[in-house]
Amino acid sequence: MRWSMPAPCELSRAAAADRQLRLTKPPGSLGRLESLAVEIAAWQATDRPQVRPASVLIFAADHPIAQADVSPYPQSVTAAMVKNFIRGGAASVVMAQTLGVGVQVIDVGVVGPREVISRAALPNSSISFWRAAVADADEADIRWADAMTSDVFASAWQAGCDAVATVLPDTRCVILGEMGIANSTLAAAVTSGLCNFAPDQVTGPGTGAAGSCLARKIEAVGQVRARVSGSPPLEILRRAGGRELAAIAGAATAALARRMVVIVDGFIASAAIAPVLAVDPAARAGTIFSHVGSEPGHRALLEWLKVSPLLALGMALGEGTGGLAAFPLLDLACATHNSMLTFAEAGVPDRV
Repeated sequence: MRWSMPAPCELSRAAAADRQLRLTKPPGSLGRLESLAVEIAAWQATDRPQVRPASVLIFAADHPIAQADVSPYPQSVTAAMVKNFIRGGAASVVMAQTLGVGVQVIDVGVVGPREVISRAALPNSSISFWRAAVADADEADIRWADAMTSDVFASAWQAGCDAVATVLPDTRCVILGEMGIANSTLAAAVTSGLCNFAPDQVTGPGTGAAGSCLARKIEAVGQVRARVSGSPPLEILRRAGGRELAAIAGAATAALARRMVVIVDGFIASAAIAPVLAVDPAARAGTIFSHVGSEPGHRALLEWLKVSPLLALGMALGEGTGGLAAFPLLDLACATHNSMLTFAEAGVPDRV
């Protein structure tokens, strides 16, 4: 895959950093909120950064590996949860609506009664749903074969790009989430192959796998690692990931190309974007990792990437919830940077 990544604007970074020094507070007293504002300003090429309007993109897909009993939940949960998103009943949608963030739900390969999903009534204009062309493509069991052919991978990637193309033109931030039973197995497989981590180091309970179920999951990740280890990063994503992971990667590159801030959610979303960062480290400048979750592979992957997540709340739901939990911090960082008065404006004596 090819993409064009802009560079941060150093003039904007300098201007934003200078403004931080002149605001009515001791320098550094707002901690990471200050550095976030400066980094966002540099990425957006402005001295007045913004993360609104924002949109959360939730990509949903199913996977043959779910039939190997690596999750305690049946595969039918994916389709049921997509309908729950559309009706406004899922955690991520509740959080998004509370924060005034628009929601897109994109079917990139959900098994089940799609005709019911596609006709579901939308509760309000802040939620949209559509099926990508790749939704009907076959996906293989990653234990034995590559998850996606090159054409399917390209189509899933394009679905992510298309989702970004449909957000409001002045959107400044996208939050990337997913839904798919057994996709924590895919994330563990991508992480194990990409980072050369042992399967038991990066494979956790996901939606609650324990005992023999967790053992099957670890064994499956080991089979995938043996098959894909040593492949280029994006090939590992194609061979071991799923269509929603490929779509997240595509959406990230498309959003970053437009200088949007990309907020990465949990383990699955992090595993999806990690190959992009491995290929193009410049993408880190516009990417913010929202939190470190309870999955062991998530912490290991973030340490491998050498990134510092904003939150550590023990979250493991995915679906964009971690990104939405972190979004107010970015909003506050921009608001304080833009709207606080300087010492000169406020008539407050500056430090000697």
